[in-house]
Amino acid sequence: MTGDEVFTVRIEEIAAGGAGLARRGGKPVFVEGSAPGELVACRLSEERRSWARAELLEIAEASPDRIEPRCGICGGCNLQHIRYEAQLAAKTAILKTAFERIGGFSPPEPAVFPSQPWEYRNRMQFHRINGKLQGAALRGGGSGGAFGLKARKSGSVVPVADCPIADPGIREALRQSAEGAAAIIPPPGKDRFTVYARGGLFLSEGGKRRGQVTLLNRSLTLDAGLFFQSNGAMLERLIVDLRDIAAAGADGLMADLYCGVGTFACFLADLFLRTELVEKNKSALALARENLAKTGAGATAECFALSGDDWAALKTGAAPCLFIVVDPPRQGLSPSLSAWLAAKGPPLLACVSCDPATLARDGGILRRGGYELTELRLYDFYPQTAHIESLAVFRK
Repeated sequence: MTGDEVFTVRIEEIAAGGAGLARRGGKPVFVEGSAPGELVACRLSEERRSWARAELLEIAEASPDRIEPRCGICGGCNLQHIRYEAQLAAKTAILKTAFERIGGFSPPEPAVFPSQPWEYRNRMQFHRINGKLQGAALRGGGSGGAFGLKARKSGSVVPVADCPIADPGIREALRQSAEGAAAIIPPPGKDRFTVYARGGLFLSEGGKRRGQVTLLNRSLTLDAGLFFQSNGAMLERLIVDLRDIAAAGADGLMADLYCGVGTFACFLADLFLRTELVEKNKSALALARENLAKTGAGATAECFALSGDDWAALKTGAAPCLFIVVDPPRQGLSPSLSAWLAAKGPPLLACVSCDPATLARDGGILRRGGYELTELRLYDFYPQTAHIESLAVFRK
């Protein structure tokens, strides 16, 4: 295939990352913006030995699942041209396939929990745009520049005056900023910054950073500069399910690894005699202590400003955990931590994941160590995008 050649392919499915997958001469070809079942004309944009990417030029036969996108400004919502039900089906297939291809085993059929498809996103990250911009550029409240969202697969920043997946509080702040008000102010010296909005609360790294958010009738302190889940409604559903799962291992010691500001521990600690929170980010761990103290479980909790690897090294000869919840970053568990869990982990282990590939990889290691994957759940934290959040429950 050459870069000037136009060819026609049939899209088989949506692949991890959101592009449509077709095959030409046996080679996988990934076509952004396509939908399953479509016959599309495209042009080669990148070719490797075992796969290729192609630019969508024309849809010869449209999928019945294709719909008109609401927005295409930044390209981050790369599934919005597909019906929401079909998005869920595609994500479910991606999750199952990851376990089969990477983990080396077939998982249980995932339970799927849909989200509100629009206006769901409570936490968003914006990027400063230096220099003068025309038209829809957002004035940063005298910050000396404008801000926007990163373009998909590009280093450029696209100015935005609205975002249909954003919480209504963020949408209103964007509109006000576009009209010249200082509703969203980039913090001095930062090219990337975060805002959070839910239920009337609005936090920003360039303004009011800390505040109280209510989850399941419980108040937690957040800081706009620290990680927190971006879909509050789905987070509440996940917490309820985690509590039901954790109850089976109650009464002993539990651990919350990669605990962040202590969200899970705040809702699970009362089920156990003792709780250990593990978080390398000291600022996040300080908030975790504060949040746990509000629940009354602070006296039975111990916090470790360590990586999961270093915490595991301390556990030699210590009382074993009956339940552990892990919520690692996209890279998944480190090799040493996954090996330790496989060999010395608790009877009940809950893995929250934002990447099916690394979850499947870690799941394969756990399975070889004697665990059984008994439940797999997909929580659609990010409708219109290819991001997949899931929960895997392992039992020894």
